Amino acid sequence: MTAPAGLRPRVDDALPHRLRRSAEQTGHGHMMRTEDFPPWFADRARAHRFRVDRIPFADLDGWSFAPGTGDLVHRTGRFFSVEGLSVTLGEGLIRNWEQPIIRQPEVGILGILVKEFDGVLHFLLQAKMEPGNPNRLQLSPTVQATRSNYTGVHRGAGVRYLEHFAGAGRGRVLTDVLQSEHGSWFYRKSNRNMLVEAVGEVVPHEDFCWLTLGQIGELLRLDNVVNMDARTVIACLPMAVPESGALHTDAELRSWFTVERSRWNAVAERRPLAGIAGWERGAWSIHRPDGRYFRVVAVAVEASSREVPSWSQPLIEPTGKGVTAFLVRNIGGVPHLLVQAKPEAGFLDTVELAPTVQCDPANWLHLPAQHRPPFLDLVLAAPPERIRYAATHSEEGGRFLNAENRYLLVDVTADEVGAQPPPGFQWATAGQLGDLAGHGHYLNVQARTLLSCVNAGAVRLS
Repeated sequence: MTAPAGLRPRVDDALPHRLRRSAEQTGHGHMMRTEDFPPWFADRARAHRFRVDRIPFADLDGWSFAPGTGDLVHRTGRFFSVEGLSVTLGEGLIRNWEQPIIRQPEVGILGILVKEFDGVLHFLLQAKMEPGNPNRLQLSPTVQATRSNYTGVHRGAGVRYLEHFAGAGRGRVLTDVLQSEHGSWFYRKSNRNMLVEAVGEVVPHEDFCWLTLGQIGELLRLDNVVNMDARTVIACLPMAVPESGALHTDAELRSWFTVERSRWNAVAERRPLAGIAGWERGAWSIHRPDGRYFRVVAVAVEASSREVPSWSQPLIEPTGKGVTAFLVRNIGGVPHLLVQAKPEAGFLDTVELAPTVQCDPANWLHLPAQHRPPFLDLVLAAPPERIRYAATHSEEGGRFLNAENRYLLVDVTADEVGAQPPPGFQWATAGQLGDLAGHGHYLNVQARTLLSCVNAGAVRLS
């Protein structure tokens, strides 16, 4: 139906099909073939100097422990701080704890610029260094910046291509969604996840490349190539997912999730970092005496390709490698994913939809099976022929050090999961999750990583 004069269609019906066409184009794009990406990427790594050294807290430049609270803060009062958090849950094996958490009350921009070449949408991604990345360099969005960064608090160079995402002259906005970051390590942190179509010519800087969505999908099959920030933007794309139906209607799924959100009696209260229960502060780290979960450390960084070539900062470092997996089951000819309504201490709305399994197994395997996260043993024991997708991806390298998860999609049968999912779990299709990802604070960042693999064609569910 054509909109009356002076009005525009409320929905761009063509966009999902344009995205699908881009996802279907693999092997080559306007700028390079996928097989030429590894040497280009290696060349970008050689072109710059990158170095990250652990340092004691006393050697941090511009950071200090605030008198009284002991919070780890920057002298400008900007960027972020490391504070304490006290958490109480109404149910679960562990119902009370305290922990350090990053508080960054700024909304950053995670934006990918797209442009058509030969009738196919291409995505402009950056080979970007982050101090916490295990391999330093990964593919990031066109713009990946906190408000402190893009407003120049660091007094460094400007953010390339920012004009396409902010200001009167920006391009055509295709998606713009406020999404959470890691709820276990960030306190109510959100970013704008943006896809913007360029108006006019865009000349890629030597550290940037144009790739089709299908090429990105090919790279998502590799370990530690596409960073978390690019993955979460790709998860928010309005893809045309062909599905003949679902076990639950969209209204039923949203109602179930609303009930889950309503029933959790969770209280998260900020506390001074000094003296939080169960943690010790040493010269080099803030950690638990038992060595579990994570620690807060400090690093000195050199990166000639960044807006500021050297700096120091605190990072959160997990003590083990996580496992994050969706169980997949064919119901009525349609693949379904088993989601869980998972509370995390730093979430704005307490609960978001997460993968079936999301944990560091080392924190749980010493416990009896009945006290471990549901389905953890099933995922760990999955034979190769049941695994549809497996790759190691690192988390946000600007705040976390060597934070890696093994991401999986694992086929299961009805007998293995039971006739009804346990409380807090529900079956949903990829299309249903994709629709929810178009709205803020429904899917957590780990679920969005796995959804990005589906959107980009790294894994085929049907």
